Amino acid sequence: MKLRFIGFFVAFAALGFNAARAQVPVPPPSSPRLPLSTVFQGEAKFQAIIAKAERENWRSLPLGERVVRVARELVGTPYVNYSLEVDDRIESPVANLRAMDCWTYYENSLAIARMLRYQPAPYKPTDMLHMVEIERYRNGICTGNYLSRMHHLEEVFYDNQRRGYAMNITSRIPGAERMHREIHEMTVQWKDYRYLRSNPALIEPMGKIEAAVSNLPVYQVPKSKVRAAEKYLQNGDICAITSNDLTGYTSHVGMIVRVQDRAYFTHATSDHDKGRMVIIDRPITDYLDAAAKHTGIIICRPNDVPQSPLWQNNVVRQ
Repeated sequence: MKLRFIGFFVAFAALGFNAARAQVPVPPPSSPRLPLSTVFQGEAKFQAIIAKAERENWRSLPLGERVVRVARELVGTPYVNYSLEVDDRIESPVANLRAMDCWTYYENSLAIARMLRYQPAPYKPTDMLHMVEIERYRNGICTGNYLSRMHHLEEVFYDNQRRGYAMNITSRIPGAERMHREIHEMTVQWKDYRYLRSNPALIEPMGKIEAAVSNLPVYQVPKSKVRAAEKYLQNGDICAITSNDLTGYTSHVGMIVRVQDRAYFTHATSDHDKGRMVIIDRPITDYLDAAAKHTGIIICRPNDVPQSPLWQNNVVRQ
């Protein structure tokens, strides 16, 4: 099993981190490994969002605007944690539009927004799962192994940038600073994760992954500089919140929504006083200032992925 990850570590060492890269082709969806009823929840909500997107021609909008349109449709969705832990050993792309956490809120919004441009309608839940897969899994491919999923935002941002699917713009924002942390959250707290509890043999290779992620060049905009940085943030930017916890880089994630001249933070929150649900919160500067544990932000700007050949087939049929 260890040999499976050699290419991952070599890539971390050999590739540049900040250069813009040409987009690689979208890999095909992985073969189904679990029942659709297990890996997809909320088809009625999915179809309602798609119907509205088609009526209002969201496809014609830039990606960031599409992301925000989808994100607004999910406001009020209940918060739930560990929504991806659906089996003891078999890993599969998973989406839940009935309840979500901070990470899956951004993934769901981005997946639907990308899907509208990636291929023509009609859309099925498996089409959304394909878009989730290319964001969530290393090289965009779920192998069925738990470790093919990227479990740290820093790696997600790196891997998607390497494939030309995103750009981590943090280091380009005035006031950005380099960070370094020794990440070992999952290897220390492995009992909190269903797959790791069921297969402790995964802990050692997970530790190697965490060591590689620890060595990525990670930048943050410190919260004292975020108010001045708000003008550089756009609708649909993925906004990760850095923490004063030295065992990890980030503790939370959401998206940016522009409201007049401010950059607001939309996220799925577990806070009871905010309803434990998806909300559009206050401006990102005010959100950071409200808690001492927040130290700054990391901003990743997603791109559309290369379009599917299905568009050509669609033209031929017409």
